[in-house]
Amino acid sequence: MAEPTTMNPFAPADEAAWRAAVDKALKGADFDRKLVSRMADGSPIQPLHARRQGALPILREGTARPWRIMARMDHPDAGAASTQALADLWGGADALALVFQGSASARGFGLPTADADGLDAALEGVALDLIAVRLDPAPQNRITARLFAEVVARRGLEPSVLDIDFGFDPIGLLARSGALMDDWSAVGSRLRDMLAEFRPAGFRGPFISCDARPVHEAGGSEAQELGYALAAAVAYMRALEKGGLGLEEAERALSFMLAVDVDQFAGIAKLRALRLLMARVQEASGLEARPIRIHAETAWRMLTRRDVPVNMLRNAVAVFSAGIGGADTVTTLPHTTALGLPDDFARRIARNTQAVLIEESHLWRVADPAAGSGGFEAMTDALCAAGWAEFQAIEREGGLVASLETGALQARIAAVRVRRERDIATGKAPLTGTSAYPMIGETPPSVLDVAPLPSKGAPRAAITAAPLPSARLSEPFEALRDRVEAIAASGHAPAIFLAALGRPADFSARLGFAAGLFEAGGVRAVKPAGFAEADGTTDLVALTDAFKASGAAVACLCGPDESYAMEASDAAMALVASGAKAVWLAGRPGEAEAGFRAAGVSGFIYAGCDMIAALTEAHDAIAA
Repeated sequence: MAEPTTMNPFAPADEAAWRAAVDKALKGADFDRKLVSRMADGSPIQPLHARRQGALPILREGTARPWRIMARMDHPDAGAASTQALADLWGGADALALVFQGSASARGFGLPTADADGLDAALEGVALDLIAVRLDPAPQNRITARLFAEVVARRGLEPSVLDIDFGFDPIGLLARSGALMDDWSAVGSRLRDMLAEFRPAGFRGPFISCDARPVHEAGGSEAQELGYALAAAVAYMRALEKGGLGLEEAERALSFMLAVDVDQFAGIAKLRALRLLMARVQEASGLEARPIRIHAETAWRMLTRRDVPVNMLRNAVAVFSAGIGGADTVTTLPHTTALGLPDDFARRIARNTQAVLIEESHLWRVADPAAGSGGFEAMTDALCAAGWAEFQAIEREGGLVASLETGALQARIAAVRVRRERDIATGKAPLTGTSAYPMIGETPPSVLDVAPLPSKGAPRAAITAAPLPSARLSEPFEALRDRVEAIAASGHAPAIFLAALGRPADFSARLGFAAGLFEAGGVRAVKPAGFAEADGTTDLVALTDAFKASGAAVACLCGPDESYAMEASDAAMALVASGAKAVWLAGRPGEAEAGFRAAGVSGFIYAGCDMIAALTEAHDAIAA
């Protein structure tokens, strides 16, 4: 029988033909400006990549099983913490992150650290020999590590069979709090002493965490996170080697911690790049390359306090990135974490997000799915280069501790943070449910009725540094929403009247834009159907009557450019005469700005404007 033939009327495509078609579609526009995007460190992301032939997968340890679902233990009551932990383990988690009071990631909550009895009670019913445990880095890590070791001894468990990451991270403490109790040589000595205490007892580690979350929460780039993690690893290896520990033992004492967010491509590439970069450090140190342990956690930075259910989607994308990128364990911050201590429902959603991707989507069954993908390989290479450059910059500054002391690293992170904040304020990087498609009048989800603990004073310090801030991207818009609620409580109506000029078909686009912008700041938009006469002009009497009836204190003109040229000035004067405290115009004013302002227009909103500034002005006008 003859082989079937494939009917393909299209000629084979190649990059040159694609580029010719693109150039035709661009009609002279700049290719790079239109189609090439960039990562936070400036590395270009091309729109098209060929498959990379011969690329090898970048593997984590234990690819024959899924990554571990690591649930947080952070309830300050030992009994409640135990109940939550058991629910998580019975519900599919197979690892626990012990987040103690005083830890930056506890956000004011956390397990008690008074004595071993309290920790033993919190771990009541937890089979420590069947799960993995990570102690989250905290100022009192020596205390919590010893408490945990005492619990292990009480239960008669053999330390060598346990999977425990002790999470010592004094450099991370310096980065977050701006203080270390002793100079670096003394801190390094204590690290060596802790290993000398725990290793002979049978604990295998890892013991020290190279935790890059402080950089991520401070608004840093992926390359800066990688450079920080490498610099921390090298600093710890040097300190342990100086104390007489073999370099291989020192390197095996390390684990790594990265935050993953909604940028799934950058997240996958970041995890892959960290493995490649540490392989280079291992090679340069004369060590045999081995897979490092990487913990991933969904990003605090991306969580919002408004339209909170959207955080479930953010977490799903972040977990996908961590799983595809090859994380060994993944912790999902419950979607209500920014509001307070999550309840059972939020914790169940957090662990089920991972369970679905493991059990139903089977993401773990393919080792490094990104291997050979031209786009992912290019991003991984770019992050390797940029991350290594950041690491070298830190080393030239004397190492990570010295770089933090002088503020050099903080300055570079701040520069990236400012650009990121600008992109959010201008809508270039929209936050769904917060700066884009906001939900006015939403009902906040419930959290546990547990008050955060009072923060302690600054620790005694021998080394000081400017602490890296920990901020969520949505905070500026949330502050505006909070202010509007305070304004409403004082009796002022937080509403804006959208004064439509011309026919609905002409003003609807700008009216929708204006409504979304003002509602992102909590200002309810009053959207009339329009006031067009038969000839398309606007009935200004009907418009001002509708404004007076709306109860709004401010207004925004929305219409086509033609209506602005003919009617905007008259409409602005009529609205001001009718009591409007301020009038905006949706669109760029161009050469007519002076005339519009003379007529009473106080500001202009348009795609790319500073929404935070515009909304602040609107709040000021409403509250006046």
